[in-house]
Amino acid sequence: MGVLVNQIDSASTFTADDAVLVLEDGQVYVGEPYGARGETRGEIVFSTAMTGYQETLTDPSYDRQIVVQTFPHIGDTGVNAEDPESPRIWVAGYVVRDPSPTVSNWRADGTLDDALDADGIVGISHIDTRRLVRHLRDAGVMRAGIFSGDALVGADGEARTIESLLADVRATPQMKGMSLYDEVSTDEAYVIEPAGAFEGHEPVATVAAIDLGIKAMTPRRMAERGCRVHVLPSTTTFEQIEALGPDGVFFSNGPGDPEQAGDMVALLRRVLDAGYPFFGICFGNQLLGRALGFGTYKLKFGHRGVNQPVKDLTTGKVEVTAHNHGFAVDAPIGETVDAPYGDGRYGKVFVSHVDLNDDVVEGLQCVDIPAFSVQYHPEAAAGPHDAAYLFDRFVAMMNDANAKNVKEESTNAQA
Repeated sequence: MGVLVNQIDSASTFTADDAVLVLEDGQVYVGEPYGARGETRGEIVFSTAMTGYQETLTDPSYDRQIVVQTFPHIGDTGVNAEDPESPRIWVAGYVVRDPSPTVSNWRADGTLDDALDADGIVGISHIDTRRLVRHLRDAGVMRAGIFSGDALVGADGEARTIESLLADVRATPQMKGMSLYDEVSTDEAYVIEPAGAFEGHEPVATVAAIDLGIKAMTPRRMAERGCRVHVLPSTTTFEQIEALGPDGVFFSNGPGDPEQAGDMVALLRRVLDAGYPFFGICFGNQLLGRALGFGTYKLKFGHRGVNQPVKDLTTGKVEVTAHNHGFAVDAPIGETVDAPYGDGRYGKVFVSHVDLNDDVVEGLQCVDIPAFSVQYHPEAAAGPHDAAYLFDRFVAMMNDANAKNVKEESTNAQA
């Protein structure tokens, strides 16, 4: 087990064989290197998931974030080629208490340590993660850095001081005010065809999905329901969406501050103005909130994990859900209101889902236009399947819109 020191202790409290975690408020943890050796900095956050670490690591929403696992034993099942949610590991750094010394799973084709090393992810192990997480819950998430190997040695060949490491951490940009979705979005559009029972058949609906950090399982969940999904870069224009003739538009999860996504909000407003059925998750929920005229704000320590209780206020059902967000929508709970933007341009809206731990807004439902969103991740990668119905709700919304359009066209033709 590593030892806890503070910023006023001398550099002799660690050696070049150690790994050092430095928080911007001066807390310092000394442990063992895990994954790659070197230096990494970012916002330090914690995930309460007991399983699904491979999906967590490869979720683009964790871009520029150092993830602490609250569950102490990580790496037991190794890694495999089937579970990643993107082609690479996106976390900026990784903090665990007791990495597994062995891999025991029939699906594994490598160790987590090796996977982190291969992708250059600097980590630290054998520290008191329980104490660290309790501190982050009290003080809030903050900037941090992990240093090991050559990163602990200065240009003069001498061991670096805690003060110099802390200065590096405090020079790191804060997550608030940062725009990151272009950094994680796909460079080229691609298509996911209907799958499962719908494979080889004409699509039930065509979806234009804007990739702001999309997880691979999300378009697959739509494909399993008969959708053809065009996954599009964040630079896609409204005219390019329109050219696809979609039955609905989807905005994905993603990293960064929604206040810095003005171009995405403008694109979404054009989607809503055109009457396309819309579904957004996570970052997409925050963008819908901003498009409707609500504000967003940064949470003290956010929601991350696969065990967050959420109540669907439209049904009264409570579901256990997967989360990864540090920002939330500021909208009134328990009442239906006029959407603030444009003097009620988008009609009425209400909060459809709420987190039962802290009453954070977890979903929005428009009344007068076909649009809804949730803050959490219903694709269950990793995580429970309680929220899978949301994809069915989206398909039903697109079908209803198509039926309405056909009826209107028929009526106009008869007239």
